[in-house]
Amino acid sequence: MKQSSLMKVAGVGALALSLAACSGGGTPAPAPSQSESAAPQGGGELVIWMDQNRADALTDVVATFEEETGTTVEVVVQDFDSIDENLTTQAPSGEGPDVIVGAHDWIGKLAQNGVIAPVELGDTAGDFQEIAVNAMTFEGSTYGVPVSIENIALVRNTDLAPEAPATWDELISSGQAAVDAGSAEFPLLVGIDPNNADPYHLYPLQASFGGPVFGINEDGSYDADDLQLGNEGNVAFAQALGQWSAEGIINPNISQDIAKEQFASGASPYTITGPWNLSAFQEAGVNYAVSEIPSAGGEPATPFVGVQGFMVSAYANNPIVASQFLTEYIAGEEAQTAIYETGQRAPALTSAFEAAQSNEDVAAFGEVGAAGVPMPNIPEMGLLWEDWGVAEGQIIAQQGGDPATVWTTMADKIQSSLDG
Repeated sequence: MKQSSLMKVAGVGALALSLAACSGGGTPAPAPSQSESAAPQGGGELVIWMDQNRADALTDVVATFEEETGTTVEVVVQDFDSIDENLTTQAPSGEGPDVIVGAHDWIGKLAQNGVIAPVELGDTAGDFQEIAVNAMTFEGSTYGVPVSIENIALVRNTDLAPEAPATWDELISSGQAAVDAGSAEFPLLVGIDPNNADPYHLYPLQASFGGPVFGINEDGSYDADDLQLGNEGNVAFAQALGQWSAEGIINPNISQDIAKEQFASGASPYTITGPWNLSAFQEAGVNYAVSEIPSAGGEPATPFVGVQGFMVSAYANNPIVASQFLTEYIAGEEAQTAIYETGQRAPALTSAFEAAQSNEDVAAFGEVGAAGVPMPNIPEMGLLWEDWGVAEGQIIAQQGGDPATVWTTMADKIQSSLDG
């Protein structure tokens, strides 16, 4: 399956990829020299793993790249959530791609497993939004060219809630007033899993209690040796979560799909979600607006920010051409805009992001995301999600006893896993 590309942008080729790649022998080869990276030559074959959304967006990008460089590109469409695992298992045997699209929070594990190569952005790092570059950085090295940024925010039905709530209490009281008046069924919709809750969607509320996940190093990276889940603020969040469940504010029977469908039907004035659900609200004719999530605990309700980008396999058969594709095409404004227009995630390239500000939704989500924090990309993060979500699920379902006890037990268990 061949796809194709928008015109490369002059000057973007100044990016240099520091690749640890092989020529197909199953082990990474030494990185090419700076002079080789600075002026790569096209040709040969390039294999790219993408999800269908990005493949559709980059049809013209890939075609132009093929035409201008003489490279044959094979785009292999995969389920996005499977790309990281497939790369880890297939790349060392020579069966993997040259390039993948992926999420920044995969980077720590993929780098630790030695299956992706660092990217040296150099001065052109300033062409991207700072949070995007920070998210793609692990242990001092950058592992990809970022293309899009996403985060959650508060979406309100402006017919039911004309003004954005200034506080959490105002959100709850106005939502409950809509229920009492018979104009809504739920004061707030937050989609969760009945067993594993949803730490991602609940994190802004947790953060507002002063509840981070890990401590922060001086360089802004996450400190895996400083687990913060059991701190005082996080315990206070757990107690609040139990109270919201008892009051019916957080409902264990509302999944992500149900939350989307119910908000689209006008059943609540508020939902906490991301830009991926806006098309459903638009199709349903809901008048909505996007704003920040009000603080429930006194500190800013900062969401996790997810960054997606293109990475080069450490086992790439064609690493120089892979570098050229990323630095001269994927990093260009037209390519990043094409990805944005297809997926409605804000572009990572600053010039493309600024051009997208004419879209009110992108501008609003971008403003909320600018105050957010990157999802931790360290490998240790993988040890948190399951126990973290299960504890939230127990609290919301009012099982397991006192919320503070459930939470501290979870934090202690995770700490033991990290120590081990």
